[in-house]
This record gives sequence, C-alpha cells and structure tokens, in this order.
Amino acid sequence: MGNLVGSWRFKEPSTVEECDSTWGSDSESDEPAAEDDSGISDSLSPAESERAAGHSGDAALQLTDSPESAPKMKRSFYAARDLYKYRHSYPNYRKSRQPNEYRNLRFYMNKIPLVPDGIYVEEILSKWRGDYDKLEHNHTYIQWLFPLREQGLNFYAHELTQDEIKEFQSTREAKRRFLAAYSMMLDFYGVKLLDKSGNVARAPNWQERFQHLNESHHNYLRITRILKSLGELGYEAFKAPLVRLFLEESLCSGTLPNMQHSVLEYFVYTIRLPATRRRLLRFARKHYRPAHAFLWGPPPKKGAGGGVGAGSSGIRAPAPTPEQHRRVEESAGAASSRINVSSHDAIMCQELVGGGIKGFPDLGSYDVGVQGPLMLASGRRERSEYS
Repeated sequence: MGNLVGSWRFKEPSTVEECDSTWGSDSESDEPAAEDDSGISDSLSPAESERAAGHSGDAALQLTDSPESAPKMKRSFYAARDLYKYRHSYPNYRKSRQPNEYRNLRFYMNKIPLVPDGIYVEEILSKWRGDYDKLEHNHTYIQWLFPLREQGLNFYAHELTQDEIKEFQSTREAKRRFLAAYSMMLDFYGVKLLDKSGNVARAPNWQERFQHLNESHHNYLRITRILKSLGELGYEAFKAPLVRLFLEESLCSGTLPNMQHSVLEYFVYTIRLPATRRRLLRFARKHYRPAHAFLWGPPPKKGAGGGVGAGSSGIRAPAPTPEQHRRVEESAGAASSRINVSSHDAIMCQELVGGGIKGFPDLGSYDVGVQGPLMLASGRRERSEYS
C-alpha cells in the first residue's frame, strides 16, 4: 500500500474546461455591484469614464458586434493548464533530493549574487530603478527577483520550495526587498504602488512607459511571472488591483490594446480566488469589443438557448439575435475562419512572469520611490477557497 500511495500522481486536466473552475461555483448573489474587500468594483470611476470616452475612437473599440466580422477564436489549453497547476500549488510537484540551500532567500538577504551576472540585490534596487534600458534588455534578473516553484529560462536561477517560502514569509528584510523590487518593476511599466493593500495607479511617466509596454510583448511574460511570485510569497491580494488596472487601460482607455489577450488569458487566471476572477471577468465582459467574441465566460444558464460557440473553451457568448443566427448559419462551414489565438506557448508560460506609499516606515538607502516596506501579513486560507 505504501508503494501505491507513494507512486500516485494527480491526473492533470486535458481540456480548458477542466482547467478553469472560475464559473463552477457561480452565483449572482455573490457578485454585488459594490466594492468587495479587495477594492474591486464593476463600475468605472468618473475619471475612468472620461478617459474611456476620450478614446472612443480607438480602432480596438470600433469593431462591430456582428459574429461574422472576425475569425472565431479559442482559448489556449497550454495557458489554462499552466495556470491551473500554479493555482493548485503544482499538484505533481516532486520535492528535490538536493539539500535545500534557500538560494532565493539568501539572494534577498544580500548574501549571494544572482547568477550568471554576479549582481547583488542591493545594487539592483539602489541603481537599476529608472534605468529602463537595463531593465528591458537584461533577461537574467527577473527569475531571481520573482522566484517560482517552476523553472524559468535562466537555468542558473533556483526554484522555490515550500520550506523556503515559509522562511521567506517570516523574514522582514527579504519581504522589504521583495516589495521594493515589485515597486521598481511597476515603475518600469508606468504604474505606481499606492498603499499596503496593493492598490495601484498610473505613474507620472505612464504615457511614455505604456507606449513602450504596448509594443514590448515579452514584458507580458514577465508580468505573469511577477503575479505568480506575488501569490507564492504571501501577496495574493496585490494581484487583483494590478490586473484591474490593466483591464481598464487595455479595454476602456485604449492605452494598452495589445495587452488585452494576455490580461484575459493569463493575468486574470493567476488569481486563486474564483470569486475575484469572476468580478474581473464580469467587468471585462462589459467593455470587451466585439462583445460576441468574449471567450472567458460566464457560460449560459442551464436550459437556456445556445449561443455562438467560443471554440474549444466551452464558454459561450450570449445568445445571438435571430438575424445574427441566420447569418451564422449561412456562413457555417467556413473552416478556414477558425484560428487558434495565444500570445504565449507552453514553454514561454514558464518564463512568465515620485510619490510614496502611505503609512509605512522609511526603506532606508533605496531610491525606489516608496517610503517603506509593505509588511502585509499573508493569512493562511483553506485550500478549498482556491480553484
């Protein structure tokens, strides 16, 4: 019996539907329009509404809602499976037989440099902030600053372990530097960290940085990694405000139109609480154009009439009008119009990744644009909350 238990492996999902339980416990009553405890609401602020109105002429918002106006798309199974494994704490994770050297923690304690560059975290935090060319073109630091329990493209970086995560979360110095690194990367993207709850807003340099980010697709991989690392190291609550901001900028303001797919296919699904994912996706569905092409739910009610298919995702758009239904039937059979859309692939998924902050003590020598560490306690949650 012991051998059988020891050799048991979790059966991995084989479809997008099996990977995505966002709507499995859906209930209209648990989706109030008012803000929830994460500060997310489905309504736009007056400033956001004004920005959205000012960008109503954007090409991304001029697409027609007719089903035949665009090729049918479907969700990426590789993305869904990658994020399913992350949200479920890597169910087939095998503990390394090598001694746990806590290399990520020692790096953040400034005891060892990152490899292969030989740079210590203190130098990165004190000298790299605002050096956007260095942050853009150096590709070895991101795996050290935002470690995960999975291998990235820098094979000198070390995967996190459960024991190391616990030790990291109880070490103030490591957490202080980790949040300084997060603030540095937000500044690189044109975003400012506001408070200890993880709320964010546009930084003073947002126009220049958003223009760069809109054309720098490899940074979407970095952002996915950053979001994952936040969750691993005790800052799960920081994810939703950043994802919400990117939804607003890509769907409402039109400042990051190229990011739309990555936000919906990747960023949202790094969030472990299904209820938080639902709130973000309901907001996105209100502003996504063309509306019929929204692939991320919610699915139709049981017993309701069928809608326009949404590829292999199994998530359908709202039922079409009779006229739309007639047009779809007339255009049926055009197999060449069905394409797969994914900005990342299975391998690249693993590479995913001044005012101050209110209410914190001084960070010391770092010129990082923040006033202190964000010592957010990472409360333990029952695993049943996550899916």
